[in-house]
Amino acid sequence: MNQITHITAAIRMKACHGAMVAARFLESSEVDSKNSAIKAGWPSIHVTEIEPDITTEELKALKLPDPCNLVAVKHEGYIITASSASNIEEIQKTNTFKENHQFPVGRMKGKTAIITGAAQGFGQGIAESFFEEGANVVIADLNEEKGQRLVKELNDTQRANRALFIKCNVAEAPSVEYMVEKTVLHFGGIDTFISNAGILMAGGLDEMEPDIFERMTKVNYNGFFHCVKAGSAIMKIQTAMKPDYFADIIQINSKSGLKGSNKNFAYAGAKFGGIGLTQSFALELMPHHIKVNAVCPGNFFEGPLWSDPEKGLFVQYLNAGKVPEAKSIEDIKKHYETQVPAGRGCRVKDVVKALFYAIDQEYETGQAIPVTGGQNMLS
Repeated sequence: MNQITHITAAIRMKACHGAMVAARFLESSEVDSKNSAIKAGWPSIHVTEIEPDITTEELKALKLPDPCNLVAVKHEGYIITASSASNIEEIQKTNTFKENHQFPVGRMKGKTAIITGAAQGFGQGIAESFFEEGANVVIADLNEEKGQRLVKELNDTQRANRALFIKCNVAEAPSVEYMVEKTVLHFGGIDTFISNAGILMAGGLDEMEPDIFERMTKVNYNGFFHCVKAGSAIMKIQTAMKPDYFADIIQINSKSGLKGSNKNFAYAGAKFGGIGLTQSFALELMPHHIKVNAVCPGNFFEGPLWSDPEKGLFVQYLNAGKVPEAKSIEDIKKHYETQVPAGRGCRVKDVVKALFYAIDQEYETGQAIPVTGGQNMLS
């Protein structure tokens, strides 16, 4: 992570006088070619100039006026801070620092959240819910077509908060680092990181090939590590700037992380490991005011993971004979529904409520919160 990314995250936090604000870094060449007003120093507003090698302690001591600012990083570019991401877009478009008086609303107002695997399924539902609650959301996924479509749908609502798509493969550390860096330079920081991306290919010992096992481990287990490592590096900068501020990292785990799963050991093993990582990361990061928790949903029967007609778990489990008496996909579904005391599968709204609980409180970390309709209970 480069120094400009760290500076941008710090400047955004220093500009937060109560409500969370947005920030964006613009390179000198980009600004000078598009914003002739920059060359005049935008005299109508306060401009703070800093050195690119500014230290963390110097950033802590820096004081910025409220609410709109232009911070010039010598020889590098400019950091714009404003009340909302849409306001920054308006500043860039009009070359003026006139407030558009549009402010984010909702319980996530002004925060920026990354959601991996957000182009469909639980990830999409989480992104939509967070956006509705005022968050700037990063749709991080390998599926660019679906991800860009979702971003357009969200931004077309003309809210003060904005959505951004970033293509990301969580199994590869450089891809995650790029995603984090681009998020910070575009929105100014990361307040909530939802590690949701995952894959599931069921199979017993006789069917599971080593390359499939390794691929699932890289995505479901290693991917969480990559997200926490890159995300927490930025969050530490933010919490250092604002002592009363907390950041959140939450893994979307599974009920398979709480109890073994027959002929599904590759997935369950990674999810069990994810809870171990959650608890360990929580111990390390809580002194930095970064909470790390896991949410463990039950079966999301309505999502593509289960219901995809070609690759969904209903089809996989039927073909693998995981439910010996089942003759059809409907038989598989009924079998799993009867195992839930609540009588139905998990839904996006159930998971979102658990996420908001984890974010809202400041006294819990390292928890694995079951959202299983009573199917799995903590002991």
